[in-house]
Amino acid sequence: MTIKVYYNQKCMVCNLEISHYKKKNIPNLVWVDINVPSEDLKLLNKSYKDMMRRLHVIDNDKIYAGAKAFIVLWSNMPKYQLLSKLLSLPVIFQIFHIAYEFIAFLLYIKNLRNVN
Repeated sequence: MTIKVYYNQKCMVCNLEISHYKKKNIPNLVWVDINVPSEDLKLLNKSYKDMMRRLHVIDNDKIYAGAKAFIVLWSNMPKYQLLSKLLSLPVIFQIFHIAYEFIAFLLYIKNLRNVN
């Protein structure tokens, strides 16, 4: 089953992290740069700014965004499955979600200048 990961390659931090994951060569993960126009992006029915704001993942035709997208991504990467399980625990997930949203917002503000 293919999992599509939508990320902002123009974001230095985002690209650095995704490049790390790409090196794992996990066959069922497809990496989609949101800066390259594609039919995939149209199917998500989200604006470019929405896509810039958070990581998005499609798994089993369901769209995940933000911290939940990372949980889905990591649960499909052998060396990250334990991290996925740990960060999925209810109280820990809430802390992870808040931290992700804070960091993602700062990156979004920083990267707004790349919006056409």
